[in-house]
Amino acid sequence: MTQSQEIQLQMSQHEVAPRSDIQILQPAGWAAPKGYSNGIAARGRTVVIGGQIGWDGQCRFHTGDFAGQARQALQNIVAVLAEAGGKPEHIIRMTWYVIDKREYLAAYPQLGRAYREVIGRNFPAMTAVQVAGLMEDAARVEIEATAIIPD
Repeated sequence: MTQSQEIQLQMSQHEVAPRSDIQILQPAGWAAPKGYSNGIAARGRTVVIGGQIGWDGQCRFHTGDFAGQARQALQNIVAVLAEAGGKPEHIIRMTWYVIDKREYLAAYPQLGRAYREVIGRNFPAMTAVQVAGLMEDAARVEIEATAIIPD
């Protein structure tokens, strides 16, 4: 088992409290995803959060480290979501744009720790894409999110 498979298995083995306002979409016979959901249906107020990078609220980077930048981007998402009265468990979708797939994979242990500390045990529908570059040259990752806050 590879390191990434082991981390994904650990993440998938944690129970997530059921919520009446969302439905996890898992086609019958499909293998269970590890660390994310294939799809989610939800009701409530939709909050769309634009791409967040690893700088602080004053547009300053404090690290060039991938996991450190990802942690800050996740904290930024939580801060924007809080402005709408939302919490991390309301996030239903994330898209990660990474500069270097190998750097992303190598950072899995630190990334998993940062994710759990900032977002918790919420595993939304997720996509990760390697891109040629981001608008801010110092950025290593950019993360978009969508949340549904229950009515």
